[in-house]
Amino acid sequence: MFRKSLTILVGHFGSGKTEVAVNAAMGMARDGERVALADLDVVKPYFRSREAADALARVGVDLVAPEGDLATADLPILLPRVRGLCTGFSGRVVMDVGGDENGARILGALSDLLQMADHDLILVVNFRRPFTPDPESAVAMAREIEQVSRLRMTGVFSNTHLMDRTTREVVEEGLQMARRTAGMLGVPVVGVGVEAGREQDLAPDNPGCGVLSLRRVVQPPIEGPRVPRSGPLFVLR
Repeated sequence: MFRKSLTILVGHFGSGKTEVAVNAAMGMARDGERVALADLDVVKPYFRSREAADALARVGVDLVAPEGDLATADLPILLPRVRGLCTGFSGRVVMDVGGDENGARILGALSDLLQMADHDLILVVNFRRPFTPDPESAVAMAREIEQVSRLRMTGVFSNTHLMDRTTREVVEEGLQMARRTAGMLGVPVVGVGVEAGREQDLAPDNPGCGVLSLRRVVQPPIEGPRVPRSGPLFVLR
């Protein structure tokens, strides 16, 4: 599913991109890999990878994010250490990046290093959110990110859901729209996200890609991070 040494996840507010990034990084760490998660999301003041710091630390994920007074700042803060991750980190790196112009600009500032790195740029899509109601809007967002970041999309991750009201039809419909989006971009669908315990919402032979079982980890700072229950994070088919 996520096979490159550097995986960059981008997506609009509500796409679930941060939960995908956190769960993917934790899954890699549980598989015995050395993992760093770089929180470069300057869009959302609440749902960020840094809010899962304790849960990430428990499984050995190295979180790179603004600290102290800057931890909740809505500023395009580029940590010097992030550049080091692009070139000198001996492990897997996951980058959680916002899907608006500010997020793309951060990637643009790193593009000289990213273009030389073994990386994937993955668009996370949830077609039950207003910013991406259809493949055409998802493609438009992807093209804007590509233009500003000077990078090309390499894959699409389907994460269509309605939280506790998600049904098999919602997941299946989202996967079909992700396939259309990927076809328009000329890239593959690399995976689909399903809430842990609800993998049955996918027909057995339908995905044609990796399946990532998602456990809700990221919570607003006022609530604190929710520690995931024990059990596997990845279900590969």
